Amino acid sequence: MTLVYVVAGEASGDVLGGRLIAALRARRPDLEFAGIGGPRMAEQGVPSLFPYGELALMGLLEVLPRIFRLKRLLADATADVLARRPAVLVTIDSPGFTLRLAERVKPAGIPVVHYVAPQVWAWRPGRVVKLARRVDRILCLLPFEPVFFEAAGIPVTFVGHPVLESGADRGDAARFRAAHALGEAERPVIVMPGSRRTEVSRLLPIFGAALRLAAGAMPGLRPVVPVAPIVAEAVRRATADWPVPPILVEGNDAKHDAFAAVAQSGGAGLIKSGTSSLEMAVAGIPHVVAYRVNPVTAAIVRRLVKVPHASLVNLLAEREVVPERLQQDCTPEALAEALLTPLRDPAAAAAQRAGFAEALAHLRAPEGMPSEAAAEAVLRMLPAG
Repeated sequence: MTLVYVVAGEASGDVLGGRLIAALRARRPDLEFAGIGGPRMAEQGVPSLFPYGELALMGLLEVLPRIFRLKRLLADATADVLARRPAVLVTIDSPGFTLRLAERVKPAGIPVVHYVAPQVWAWRPGRVVKLARRVDRILCLLPFEPVFFEAAGIPVTFVGHPVLESGADRGDAARFRAAHALGEAERPVIVMPGSRRTEVSRLLPIFGAALRLAAGAMPGLRPVVPVAPIVAEAVRRATADWPVPPILVEGNDAKHDAFAAVAQSGGAGLIKSGTSSLEMAVAGIPHVVAYRVNPVTAAIVRRLVKVPHASLVNLLAEREVVPERLQQDCTPEALAEALLTPLRDPAAAAAQRAGFAEALAHLRAPEGMPSEAAAEAVLRMLPAG
């Protein structure tokens, strides 16, 4: 049997891992799998070496208290990969962990495919040289990435962005409203604070304060918070004192139903920077992008960042389609104002949706769905079956 070892360090990577494994199995039923992941990979019959939630950290200073535990996990993962000797190691996103793992196993002759290009093009372009020594191929999600990595001598495959096959635009609005007894006068708004504990603890208090202001200006708003399993309890605690009780939803089907209800009612979203913004674009939901990290981390990032926008929608459109409220601008007052704008102004909402179509048009790979294109790229790294 040919073994493929797949490593995902957070919820979004787990989804990619699950889809990739399913697509690989459809093409090569003889393949075996092992690795580190979450529920989506477990559904494909791949138990995790250890709970992947331990890797879901963000920020330079936020990682420091966990550094010794992370080193132990890295050592455990390295030992497992070297003992199993897979035909290929597929590392998915989470570069702080996965690329260190790649560096440790690469000398043993194990081919490494990294899925989701690290955004060194955005803020640390000099690190691409080190990356070239760690991986044999990168599977890129964004159309402007291949040129950057190919210039450094790294083989690249643009596979398209998985948000296109996420189902974010295929929810059932009526089912959501019925399931949560949403009144006719209630207007749902999506709130997405992230899938990392550090993001939730830092952003939810600000988001909650912004929603209080928005609800005061526009009665009837009802926050809906999709939650990843690893942060579900933290979100429940953080939202327990909100004046308007939020609807918490778990799982993709419930989340997509919520998206449909928000889009149908002309709602909007308060979204942390990242892939969530692309989900909103696919669902057709106007939104504001927000983010805040430790001030020391922010000061370092400001000196390194090389791109004009934080939102992927804005980067793809090459202009500000979605308002960004980052760091010192990420305040309850600024977020409430940006959230209310598309709720009050249909022209502003329509302008965002037109920008979404423009941005998403760049995300399609030349052939096949993203998971299929990724599977084909991985198969080319394997011995013939």
